[in-house]
Amino acid sequence: MNLPNNFIIAFSLTMLAGLTTAIGGAVAFITKKDNLKALSLGLGFSAGVMIFVSFVDIIPETNVMLKVYFPNNYQWLVYLGFVIGLIISILIDYFLPDHVDGNELLHPDAPEENNHYKHYKLKRAGIMTAVAICVHNFPEGMATFLTTTQNVTLGASVALAIAIHNIPEGIAVALPIYHVTGKKRYAMLYAALSGITEPIGALFGMFIFELFLPQVMVGFLMAAVAGIMTYISFDTLLPLAKEYGNWHLSIVGIMSGILFIWLSLILIG
Repeated sequence: MNLPNNFIIAFSLTMLAGLTTAIGGAVAFITKKDNLKALSLGLGFSAGVMIFVSFVDIIPETNVMLKVYFPNNYQWLVYLGFVIGLIISILIDYFLPDHVDGNELLHPDAPEENNHYKHYKLKRAGIMTAVAICVHNFPEGMATFLTTTQNVTLGASVALAIAIHNIPEGIAVALPIYHVTGKKRYAMLYAALSGITEPIGALFGMFIFELFLPQVMVGFLMAAVAGIMTYISFDTLLPLAKEYGNWHLSIVGIMSGILFIWLSLILIG
């Protein structure tokens, strides 16, 4: 098998981005959940990077790639690829949403009339969140991997953005599991495992890249990646950024992310 260009770098970045859910598991035990305003900046930063990369770099690059093969219809193919990426994300979110009750996570020790029910509810929230995050992280892993194989700079930026937003995902998994079991190692393990599907998504991307995708299809899939990242930004990152801090912190984070990736592309390009 002929591996894609930058395979080792692409897979390594995807692996590191996925494993940051374990960092979120650790953060859950060293910082109070209601004192995580720095994450608001970080999540806004991630959204800014992913939105900017999607519309300013990936979409124009996809236009160039597909114009060679479809000079008259390339814009429609890019549009269709983007829409398919949105549909994939919407379907995953519809059948298995990755959101849990914010009040449960912010105040896991709040009084509950039925302690047994509370115990069950927290356990279910932790496990279902872990499963949901696994499913959501799969296309993120493909996005990071395929972006890096085309452009290492862009791939590193996407990996950074995904890594930052994986931290609160790890927190969302670890807190309910910890308050049910009382064991930090179990909570950390569940948080770490929730990110393992990102490198699995990278491997899947490598195989379809090799077996099914001629160069003409890479452009179409990259347009879908842009759709996936855009949906993640608006559906998950920005609402979470507001929840962890406030809208002004989120905006500062978004602008910082845009300026950071813009400057990096100027300096490296």
